[in-house]
Amino acid sequence: MKSKQLGKLGEELAARFLAHSGMQVLQRNFRIREGEIDIVALDKQVLVFIEVKTCRSDAFGEPETWVTLRKQKRIGRAAMAYLQKHDKKDQDCRFDVVTVHMNRDKPEIHHIVDAFWLPEGIW
Repeated sequence: MKSKQLGKLGEELAARFLAHSGMQVLQRNFRIREGEIDIVALDKQVLVFIEVKTCRSDAFGEPETWVTLRKQKRIGRAAMAYLQKHDKKDQDCRFDVVTVHMNRDKPEIHHIVDAFWLPEGIW
């Protein structure tokens, strides 16, 4: 399976996992020039911007460590664009990461709530 296909499969499994856990998936692959958000979901009244990382092995470290500060800033810029596009003012938001490990008999999914924060002005 190619890397792009693996990523798509991971995002699909993550979206199903989130929906099964009670979150409402609003949009997938929201893109702007400066960045992308894999999944936008609603967790009760909180808008959640979710980065999905899929791996076959731990050879390059744990996938949650791949969400670098640079990547976080890109996600933050995309989140701001999403909020503006959907006219969401004073909306409670958070940034989560979902990791999908495909190197096991059955995919192993971890949901990291409030995985990172972006201080004001960093976006």
